[in-house]
Amino acid sequence: MPTERPGIPTVGGERELLRAHLDYHRATLAWKCDGLSDADLRKQSMPPSTLSLLGLVRHMAEVERAWFRRTINGEAELPLVWSDEGDFQVAYDARESTRSEAFAAWQAEVEHARRIEAAADSLDLVVHSPRWGADVSLRAVMLHMIHEYARHNGHADFLREGVDGVTDA
Repeated sequence: MPTERPGIPTVGGERELLRAHLDYHRATLAWKCDGLSDADLRKQSMPPSTLSLLGLVRHMAEVERAWFRRTINGEAELPLVWSDEGDFQVAYDARESTRSEAFAAWQAEVEHARRIEAAADSLDLVVHSPRWGADVSLRAVMLHMIHEYARHNGHADFLREGVDGVTDA
């Protein structure tokens, strides 16, 4: 069944709009992967780049974990999904990965992120980000996540077209 992207409200509170935009971009990444086999998802279709659609999904699992669990929720000692050594680049190497493995990890991190965001009293929640060496608000994290997904969904457009010629997927 194809991924359905949620509609984005044009009127609403700040938090509602941030949630809607973030969920739209999350769904867009899944949508870009619809109908492809594991081999297609692993295909590095834009040489010399080794990036693949499955690598993007794995990367976004790490990004969700890093920002929502490790930073906002204070689980700083939680290891990365794909690297016990803290190497964020490992996620991009999807040569041995499968859709079910990568999507299960990503979707689990998205669910954690949603729970953490919903539990926060306000977008004004501020925590220290050791990675950035600065204090960050939940608002800033949500905006950063929208930016991160939007940028990588642009990569996914080209990767998908390189895999099977499909555009507008």
